[in-house]
Amino acid sequence: MNKSSIRIGSNRSFGIVFFILFLVIALYPIIGDQEIRIWSLLTSLIFLILGLMNSKFLTPLNKLWYRFGILLGNIISPIVMGIVFFMIITPTSIILKIFSKDILNLKKNNSKSYWINVQNKDSKMKDQF
Repeated sequence: MNKSSIRIGSNRSFGIVFFILFLVIALYPIIGDQEIRIWSLLTSLIFLILGLMNSKFLTPLNKLWYRFGILLGNIISPIVMGIVFFMIITPTSIILKIFSKDILNLKKNNSKSYWINVQNKDSKMKDQF
């Protein structure tokens, strides 16, 4: 997926998401028998009002949040893929080399052709899916 196919979300959805986020931050201290965070409650109400009105005031914040998401994706994706590679693919390869397995039949042999003759031809190509 390239960056041009990713579209920025609407101001309405952006406002509602941040309303929920700041509302959770405001009400979370209730679990520990503490007071509600008033600043967060007011911020959540502002985001709710601006989000429901689909206000243009949220456009710069929405664009900033969008760019932050793209930046975060560009940083986190290679890290996650590297972890997957070095934690799963590399140990599997090492284990296969220890046991001398050639699953993909990539070892070079001295035959004239790499063609594999099929022994069992019972397969029918009817109703594949």
